Amino acid sequence: MASLLTIKALFEAHQETLGLEWMAGYSGVSRSIDLEKCKENNDVLFGYMNVIQPPHIQVLGDHELIYLDRLKKNARAGQIKALFALSPMSIVIADQAKVPADFQQAADDNDLPLLTSSASCRKLINYLQEYYAIAVADKQVLHGVFMEVKGVGVLLTGKSSVGKSELALELLSRGHRIIADDAPEFFRISADTIRGRCPSLLQDFLEVRGLGILNVRALFGDSAIKQDKNLRLIIQLKQMNNSEMQQIDRLAGDRASRVVLEVEISEITIPVASGRNLAVLVESAASQHILRSKGYYADQEFMRRHSEQLARGDL
Repeated sequence: MASLLTIKALFEAHQETLGLEWMAGYSGVSRSIDLEKCKENNDVLFGYMNVIQPPHIQVLGDHELIYLDRLKKNARAGQIKALFALSPMSIVIADQAKVPADFQQAADDNDLPLLTSSASCRKLINYLQEYYAIAVADKQVLHGVFMEVKGVGVLLTGKSSVGKSELALELLSRGHRIIADDAPEFFRISADTIRGRCPSLLQDFLEVRGLGILNVRALFGDSAIKQDKNLRLIIQLKQMNNSEMQQIDRLAGDRASRVVLEVEISEITIPVASGRNLAVLVESAASQHILRSKGYYADQEFMRRHSEQLARGDL
């Protein structure tokens, strides 16, 4: 996504999703903003109507229009004049609200695009903020298969030929979803959140040795594809000999963390060996991750019970 965002590009990209209509100010179609500079200056890109700390795209809904309607004629005219004098990239009236005639006239007079949206103010602002955060986010490509397993964003990684794609295929057959194969892109969208998605070239495809390139959407349907997901867990598949497997902590497993774009992500290493059902192990790892995120640790519970029985002399 280019750093320079035009109102025309924004309108075309989100017209269907947000129910956008272009009501006035058509001559301002070339208005634009540099997203990188916006990030550097900590500017607010999308926000509610504000003439003190104005966002680049001002959003008005029912509450803002009711406020303006309650003003006396001169005060209302002054507020509208001040709003348009800020020269935002666009003004959007949300909540399916009716566009006042004086807004349309001011938009045309100032060559300022005036849009409407069928979405609520909250939905519109949240959606656009999240969408364009990725455009300026720090980016990293990691080798592996990125999937949604039991609602958890899981990156399956490991050396070439360890069986990542075959495992992904098995997980797909069990009802889980794929985001990206081979080279998923990850973005830091907040201080502690990493979002992953698929490069457009690889969308829907999965490479499996012996079968070649598979179209997951064609094989499993639209429900097997997830557009993006927050990365919560990394599972490393590793070939191990008996000696290495004996060294794994039998209570806690082989757990660590990996830093991705300055965010710590939980990592589990699963030994790959003949007869091990890796799909079940990955599902269990995802379920266990959910429990641990809620504060429950099975190994600690086991040790607590063990200590209690020792204290009672039952062992």
